[in-house]
Amino acid sequence: MTAPRTIAILGSTGSIGRSSLDVIANFPDRFQVTYLTAMRNIDLLREQINQFRPRGVVVADERLADTLRREVDGITEVLSGPDGLMEIVARPDVDIVISALVGFAGLKPTLQAIESGKHIALANKETLVVGGELVTGAARRKNVNLLPVDSEHSAIFQCLQGEDHRTIERIILTASGGPFHKLPREEFRSITVERALNHPTWKMGNKITVDSATLMNKGLEVIEAFWLFGVPPESLDVVVHPQSIIHSLVEFTDGSTKAQLGFPDMKLPIQYALTYPERPTSAFRRLDLEAIREMTFFPPDFDKFPCLRAAYTALEMGGTAPAVLNAANEVAVQLFLEEKIPFTAIPTVIQNALHVHQPLHSFTLGDLESIDAETRSRARHDCHSLIS
Repeated sequence: MTAPRTIAILGSTGSIGRSSLDVIANFPDRFQVTYLTAMRNIDLLREQINQFRPRGVVVADERLADTLRREVDGITEVLSGPDGLMEIVARPDVDIVISALVGFAGLKPTLQAIESGKHIALANKETLVVGGELVTGAARRKNVNLLPVDSEHSAIFQCLQGEDHRTIERIILTASGGPFHKLPREEFRSITVERALNHPTWKMGNKITVDSATLMNKGLEVIEAFWLFGVPPESLDVVVHPQSIIHSLVEFTDGSTKAQLGFPDMKLPIQYALTYPERPTSAFRRLDLEAIREMTFFPPDFDKFPCLRAAYTALEMGGTAPAVLNAANEVAVQLFLEEKIPFTAIPTVIQNALHVHQPLHSFTLGDLESIDAETRSRARHDCHSLIS
């Protein structure tokens, strides 16, 4: 009998992390959770420890880590901070790392995991947006799998099984359009945090939900697709599909188009990434085409959603420009969530950051960290200027 594959989940208390644990719980003979990590939610992490009995956990906040150590004494090892993350992903008792951290924070531990020979189930799109060249290069050099967990990229990956990548003519990523695709542009300035977090299809964390509302999330996915599938920017398109049934499509040189369909549920692409190339039976909800009755599609409005245009601009600029795009967006979204800037200021801050940036086309991880810090500082300054 084959031993279970051991898994570390970076971001186990987030939506992807929780869904991943649901999937893993269905396959106790296939998978064993060895490490979990959380930012601050130690209440949920404690529950996960009690259910899955990992060998260790990492808590970002040292004070909360101390609290958890006292509460779970003898049950599991408790580490803390970035050093704790870097340590667990390199340990020999990890086969697969599910990278589900939010934002730039996912890049360094994911790179460390790859360098340590771990296979990656990637849900942290910012890792490829910021460091795509470094990450894909390391994955090739270390001969590790880099399997997408995002529903759109999983769909593309599935459509490409058995296909010659040289026959790809176009990749089409679908977007729900978020909550505002029908809202007149002149009403965008009055958008509240509550309205932005009311996504019509998916239940996600706050940052990614706002990104979906601005369509920046789709822009980040375009850049991620560039690195995962090796097609030029002009072959990457976006179509708004509010029903979120078709998760993405691939058009081939002979005129054929393949699509992957499924009920909107992140557990399906998570299971595919963990069990690839197999398709074990699941109890996931099946698609009822008669109940759906219709599916609609229309082009995105780049004028109404300038964040999507900014992502294409950053991809065309190349080099470190996507890192600047991501850093400015993370700052602007956080300040919007704190109700310090209006919704319409988010793309302005991003565009300003890209405008002043001179991309480096040869760079190291240290360069990316410096550029990220500089961009965040400038973006915060821009935000203060917008409201002063």
